[in-house]
Amino acid sequence: MANDSITRVTSLDVARRAGVSQSAVSRVFTPGGSASAQTIEKVRRAADALGYRPNVLARAMITGKSRIIGLVVAYLDNYFYPLAVERLSVALQEQGYHVLVFMASNTVGHVEGVMQEILDYQVDGIVLASVSMSSVLAARCDESGIPVVLFNRTQPDARLASVTTDNVDGGRQIARHLIAGGAQRIGYIAGFEGASTQIDREAGFRSGLEEAGITLHSRGVGNFQHATARAAALEMFAGRDRPDAVFVCNDHMAFAVMDVLRTKLDLDVPGDVAVAGFDDVPIAAWAAYDLTSFRQPLDRMIAATVATLLHRIDDGAAPPQRHVLAGDLIRRGSTKAEGTVP
Repeated sequence: MANDSITRVTSLDVARRAGVSQSAVSRVFTPGGSASAQTIEKVRRAADALGYRPNVLARAMITGKSRIIGLVVAYLDNYFYPLAVERLSVALQEQGYHVLVFMASNTVGHVEGVMQEILDYQVDGIVLASVSMSSVLAARCDESGIPVVLFNRTQPDARLASVTTDNVDGGRQIARHLIAGGAQRIGYIAGFEGASTQIDREAGFRSGLEEAGITLHSRGVGNFQHATARAAALEMFAGRDRPDAVFVCNDHMAFAVMDVLRTKLDLDVPGDVAVAGFDDVPIAAWAAYDLTSFRQPLDRMIAATVATLLHRIDDGAAPPQRHVLAGDLIRRGSTKAEGTVP
């Protein structure tokens, strides 16, 4: 026996029931569309009664706009990025956009594969959080009129807008703080060597050390990974000539380092070793860590990212902007008070 066909409710059906024009229905369901409060109420009531849902894909074919933003992210085990993804998604949804989240690693081949998939969705714009893209894909996006904003990353490509914290200044402030707390043998545990955040934070940190005539005592690489940071800490602090302070490139790794110092090496923080991180994720304030950290201005970063992206969507000729936002050093109990005598 044949199945009964299901009749799809159209915008014309809604218009007839609400007693308005079909264009009025379209305006009600178009983000940013103009309609009176009375019209909106009548159309919404009629749509609910009929079970009408607007065909977003059909509208995209007509307008050339999908109202979809592709958001690419890595390092979701780092507490900074789940917060960033949530707030970015909410901020874009408030502007009438849908967000598709794609996971990627920092390998060029994987990022390129993900980007190809994103472009197949006919997105209006792309936000890359914690990953970079090749110049070939940057050129393709530019030629297709798809704006790209790098979030918490930069790269030397004039076609890409970016929003970052002042990572150089953050690294410099941490160096000054550790020195002011009496540290003399200062180490550094790096993140992923190819990331602009890692490069800039280390550059600022070394600059701060040089200002005081101090040479970096030791260096390890945590690669932004918890397990790798633990291994780097074990190697750095197991010997007699261990650092008396360490800057860890982000909080996610800093937690691993503190765990190693306390539970594996029986060292006191900050009595034996002062520890500072970067990001100031919520867990940094927990009593278990009480981590001194350079706070990224996440809300301002989100606002700048959304504003930059939407401006470029609205005006394809607008030049890409690069925002570098000031952060704040949050002093807690994992480092010694400034002015401490060594």
